[in-house]
Amino acid sequence: MRAVVYKGPFEVAVEEVGKPSIHHPNDVVVRVTSTAICGSDLHMYEGRTAAEPGIVFGHENLGVIEETGAGVTSLKKGDRVVMPFNVACGFCRNCTAGYTGFCLTVNPGFAGGAYGYVAMGPWAGGQAEYLRVPYADFNCLKLPEGTEHESDFVLLADIFPTGYHGNELADVSPGDSVAVYGAGPVGLMAAYSALLRGAKKVFVVDRVPERLQKAEEIGAVPVNFAEGSPVEQIKEQTGGEGADKGIDAVGYQAKSGSADREEPATVLNSLIETVRPTGALGIPGLYVPSDPGGPDKSAQQGMLQVAIGRAFEKGLRMGTGQCNVKRYNRQLRDLIIEDRAKPSFVVSHELPLDQAPSAYEKFDKRIEGYTKVVLHPHQ
Repeated sequence: MRAVVYKGPFEVAVEEVGKPSIHHPNDVVVRVTSTAICGSDLHMYEGRTAAEPGIVFGHENLGVIEETGAGVTSLKKGDRVVMPFNVACGFCRNCTAGYTGFCLTVNPGFAGGAYGYVAMGPWAGGQAEYLRVPYADFNCLKLPEGTEHESDFVLLADIFPTGYHGNELADVSPGDSVAVYGAGPVGLMAAYSALLRGAKKVFVVDRVPERLQKAEEIGAVPVNFAEGSPVEQIKEQTGGEGADKGIDAVGYQAKSGSADREEPATVLNSLIETVRPTGALGIPGLYVPSDPGGPDKSAQQGMLQVAIGRAFEKGLRMGTGQCNVKRYNRQLRDLIIEDRAKPSFVVSHELPLDQAPSAYEKFDKRIEGYTKVVLHPHQ
């Protein structure tokens, strides 16, 4: 089958690789109809991780079941399904507590597994024609038959639940004001989710005009950090108090000012100043214990200069960690089915698999309006 294979920094290729098969009675093989490129894929693409050449990328996957293992009971050939980016067993201590992003079974010696991602287990990615899904009864979420809402449903694999997760971590409630740093796909989903949860005002901080425009189109207030301190801009619009809640949808490759150099802690420190005393921060943005491309030795070891004293002084609460997708994806699916949510507004391009190398390059450079790319392997 054809798949997107990592070759080295700033290079992927569509190559022929082995088609997956049933390895365990609980497996299914899915014919992938839609698979998205994620901002976190860019960390590997840019050589900012320990990823080795040969990885098949892709952790945001939707398709139709082609084959089932003998032990699968709730699924059948022909079912349309979307898979969380988390690979999870469903029965370990963390999974049974709802922390499926930190499964203790699927990636020995590590809490958490994912498709097509460095250090997240042996699971091949789904930017390919077919995908093996383990523990399929637990990991597959059934969808209505047909092709309706395809570009909405594929976002249930990661960014829609992850944006919603940022709101859960920050305890966003009706009537809150919320500051979201980052207007990439996850940031836009965080802002959209805040509005779904009844936030009275949502600020979105970025510097890319097209992304800020999307934020404004959904009813958020765009804040361009290239035009001045985002902290001051938000305080001016909140009576000097700051926002009630804050969400970091940027992570460790954050930039500030003219955006010509990285300052990994700048978003965290800006949020500490942006959010009012006794507020809360949600941090779904990715931070890593090792960053070969970090701007200094501390950052390369995942150690950042965060104003923890200031956070303590203000009594701020903070939640971190990757999304436990299964905690949210069923409810978010039903909002889509009932036309209460349409997250596909973030999708800028839908392309055949062969165009993946060009899509990665353009998405990485933030050019030609590339915000969220969905690939269709059988198109």
